[in-house]
Amino acid sequence: MSRFIPARVLAGTAIAVSASVLAPSTSTAVPAPRSPHGTHHDPGSIGIRLVDVPAKLADDPRAREYIIDNLLPGTIIHRRIRVVNKSTSTQHVDVYPGAAAITHGSFIGARGGTRNDVTTWTKLGHSSLDIPEGGTADDTVTIAVPADAAPGERYAVLWAQVSDGHGADGVRLVTRTGIRLYLSVGGDNPRSAAFKVNTMTAARNPAGDAIVVAQVHNTGGRAVDLSGTLNLSKVSGNLTAGPYKVKLGTTLAPGQSEPVTVPVTDQVANGPWNATIDLKSGLLDETAHARITFPDTPGIAAAVAVTSPRTPTRPVLIGVVVAAFLLGTATLLTAARLRRRRGST
Repeated sequence: MSRFIPARVLAGTAIAVSASVLAPSTSTAVPAPRSPHGTHHDPGSIGIRLVDVPAKLADDPRAREYIIDNLLPGTIIHRRIRVVNKSTSTQHVDVYPGAAAITHGSFIGARGGTRNDVTTWTKLGHSSLDIPEGGTADDTVTIAVPADAAPGERYAVLWAQVSDGHGADGVRLVTRTGIRLYLSVGGDNPRSAAFKVNTMTAARNPAGDAIVVAQVHNTGGRAVDLSGTLNLSKVSGNLTAGPYKVKLGTTLAPGQSEPVTVPVTDQVANGPWNATIDLKSGLLDETAHARITFPDTPGIAAAVAVTSPRTPTRPVLIGVVVAAFLLGTATLLTAARLRRRRGST
């Protein structure tokens, strides 16, 4: 058993989100501002920190703020956390892991409980905690790295979240604060699964039906089983078509490239079309775009190179300006109060 030493309190992050999509700023994570009032809507009303860190990492200041470790496949570790209620009322706090990534120099946590490898390995002793006014509650985080885990570093966030529920005006205010997870896996296992779409090709079969073929290359160290959908939108005008399901049965071993076929089950014009294909294998999700044109007669058009955006799914940036959060929250609450006043007159 590893020895542990006390960890210091870390500053959390918070977000405000609505029950319906109101504005992009409502999904932005920012440092939690300090407030003298511990109200239910106070973004600083809850906090989360590590209780202790392994003695082997005692000299690493990052290990006192974040869960950091380098593990071999098959290893199980435990970390204690403490959730603090800084408000003036009892808080029901949900605690859960969420996916994260490092993009353009920023540590980015995905919305809600978006999954990745680390989140599937991470369990908490309690998924929710009821904490009285000014109180604290401890929980245990268990991370079990599978024996077949691929080497490499992975990222996640351990979130503590409270919500004020749904009001009559449909506005829901959510506050969450988190601890980053940096988990590096060593060992001699094959690389993790990965694939990319290289080209898309428009074609028509002998019956004149439209088909889209995506050439996919397995760039990782694991086999992938591909599924997904294709959507079309006319380059000029508002016409859209799809989604069309990928023909199942395509499995790629590491290093292999094969075509993935998507039958277009509607009668569509030649185009040109903006084609978007979304392919999945397990937790992997790759999206690619191309402009394609179907041939007039049965045959195959020229292959078109794709563009593949590399942004995390519905990202939430940790560490954005505090003022943006305060402005968005104030706007939501002001609008809610106005609606309540109108409803009472």
